Amino acid sequence: MKTIYKTSLVAGILLLFVTLFSCEDSFDNTGFNTNAAVSITSFSIAGTEGDINHGTGVVNVIVPYGTDITSQVATIGLPDGADINVDFSQAMNFTQPISFRVVNGNLYKDYTVNVSVASPIISFKINDIAASINNTSHTILLTLPSGTDLTALQPLIELSEGVSISPASGSTIDFTNPVIFTVNTATSSVDYTATVSVPVEGLTVAFLGTAATREEISNMDEKTACDWLFDNYQGAQYLSFAQINSGADISGIDVIWWHYDSAQNLPSIALNPAVTTALQTYKANGGNLLLTTFASQYVDALGIVPPGKGPNNVFGDFPPNGGVDTNSWGITFAGHEGHPIFQNLETFEGNKANLLQNGTFRLNHTAWWFLPEWGGYGDGAGWRNQTGGINLASEPWDTGLNGRVVIAEWGDTDKNVVVISLGAYDWYNEPDANGNPSQANGYINNIQTLTLNSINYLINN
Repeated sequence: MKTIYKTSLVAGILLLFVTLFSCEDSFDNTGFNTNAAVSITSFSIAGTEGDINHGTGVVNVIVPYGTDITSQVATIGLPDGADINVDFSQAMNFTQPISFRVVNGNLYKDYTVNVSVASPIISFKINDIAASINNTSHTILLTLPSGTDLTALQPLIELSEGVSISPASGSTIDFTNPVIFTVNTATSSVDYTATVSVPVEGLTVAFLGTAATREEISNMDEKTACDWLFDNYQGAQYLSFAQINSGADISGIDVIWWHYDSAQNLPSIALNPAVTTALQTYKANGGNLLLTTFASQYVDALGIVPPGKGPNNVFGDFPPNGGVDTNSWGITFAGHEGHPIFQNLETFEGNKANLLQNGTFRLNHTAWWFLPEWGGYGDGAGWRNQTGGINLASEPWDTGLNGRVVIAEWGDTDKNVVVISLGAYDWYNEPDANGNPSQANGYINNIQTLTLNSINYLINN
């Protein structure tokens, strides 16, 4: 019986193979089209053509100022034989992204449409320094270098098509007090309040670094931040860790700002006991510290947080790595809308601000606290209890401030430590791996304003 069983089994297997191979050439593949086109050829709203990125499937449309995007009909160009699952011939609300799928035969491709309304004021500059324009609160904020005479300045204003402004671009204006600019279109009129100021006189703000001198700073992000400080504060000075290590007197400095972008791990000289002791004494005597990007980790070494309670998620790329994101990166400061650090930022949805524009090259240098999965914090309240800090901002989606800690402050009665620890805080946009220059970051004014506010807050608080 065993022999018969094995012979039958072998015969069955052979018959199966014969059947399979004999059917291979007769497989019916009619109607299976792998060459069908599924990329849209155009997309427009209110006569404005969108920018289509077929690689990412993102369509960005910026319509003229004054366009009502809550009820618009879109026009879409489709390849022959293709169809979509959204009826754009009907009026739609484009205030939120809309996703759709193009189907052609057996193939499909997904797209997402982002529609925004152009700002009436494209740019506002005085002495070639750009202002921060907030189209939600209708404010214009500009800080000029210390010593600037505010009584006779000539703003150069670039406007969207169909928009006029009064006072006009190029007018000589006294900005000693806030000035009202009226933006007009054929159907509307809106007032913007422009506040032009200079940093508080007589203050000393030191940019701390590992280089021996300011001229020897090699990291471009650190150099760009340092140059901005010297351009805006007459009392700016450069302070090296070597100077502190050698016993330099730092007691007369109002704010020490360490922006560290060179490496994920802090340099050994920063952890030298002579350095940490000097900075702890400086802080205890009322000195103020601003720690940004990888320098946020310094709160642990200086004893600002309990041991081991510094940032628990530190990462980032270094050239030639890095990349471009189709999304803009920013923050939410929900619950802290009135905090001085966040005033005069260009915002969206009231308490959200972008810092790094989509399409801009980035290295994502981050040293934040990752909640709730890591560190045993649970949520924002747990983090505050365990670190003694106040979490002021998180990523835009985290309106409860329970997901990431990206901006925080410490201090008893007077707050004298502020950290800004997210990858969107990016002063210099390196070229990509092929040496191609990055586009300019359209939100650099928010980074500058956030920094200026933080320095002034530390001084005045």
